[in-house]
Amino acid sequence: MRLSLKRNIWNFKMTSFALFTIAWSLSSCGNKSKTAKDYLTVAEESYLKGNYESAKSNIDSIKIVHPKAFKEIRQGFDLMQDVRKAENKRNIVFIDSMMEVNISKLKELQVNFDFVRDKNYQEFGNYIPKLTPQSSTMEHDNLRSGVSEKGIIFLESVLSGKRLNHSKIKVSTPDGAYAETLNVTSDGLNYPFTTLNKRYEIVRFFGADENGVAQFIYTFQDQPIKLTYIGNSNFTITLPKSSKTAISQSFEMSSVLYELEELRFEKGKTEALLRYLEKRDTPIN
Repeated sequence: MRLSLKRNIWNFKMTSFALFTIAWSLSSCGNKSKTAKDYLTVAEESYLKGNYESAKSNIDSIKIVHPKAFKEIRQGFDLMQDVRKAENKRNIVFIDSMMEVNISKLKELQVNFDFVRDKNYQEFGNYIPKLTPQSSTMEHDNLRSGVSEKGIIFLESVLSGKRLNHSKIKVSTPDGAYAETLNVTSDGLNYPFTTLNKRYEIVRFFGADENGVAQFIYTFQDQPIKLTYIGNSNFTITLPKSSKTAISQSFEMSSVLYELEELRFEKGKTEALLRYLEKRDTPIN
């Protein structure tokens, strides 16, 4: 489910490169007879058509095949700057279009969540599924979830009225497939406590400690899933449908938020490179 900007951009670039490679192979027999001007002309034509990989390759070929064609090499360098600027502008448009898709999806998902943030000590808030509000999930054994504002999913195992000192959990399906968190013993993430009449154990699995358990539940949400608390001894329950649905919603929300963070980072990096290229073209007074 989780999208990857790097994968999308990589596929986009590889498709362009593959098309260019085919064209290059078909014309390779005549490469030795091509002049520096020929390469430059093809590069200019490719640039105007938006085939930036072909343009860059032909510019590079001028230096390789005709290392003493200083005029064309210099013209190729100037053209390369234009190609890189155009390529970055195109990438920004591509990123913006992907951001629009993710923002639209985010708005659809947000209706299933409450946004919770304590301004006194939290810089960023969390999205909590409405199906499993934290205020009503303490009186029975459960697995609840949430997503940080930055897109990091977390799971919290709640054990009520038992003393296992559990530090990890396992989820499994009837056919033997399973996923298991890492061991969490840190103060603040593993916090047992006792009220006047009952003991509770709550362990938060965050980041790497979650170890793909949420994705497993998302993948097998239509099947019965067992939740096993692992500590001094083990205790197993059947994960309620409401918990499976809420965790699946959290996984989807995490995927969209994480993708948006990647997109914003990639856009910022691309815009910075574009500013650098444009600054190089600015004459010094």
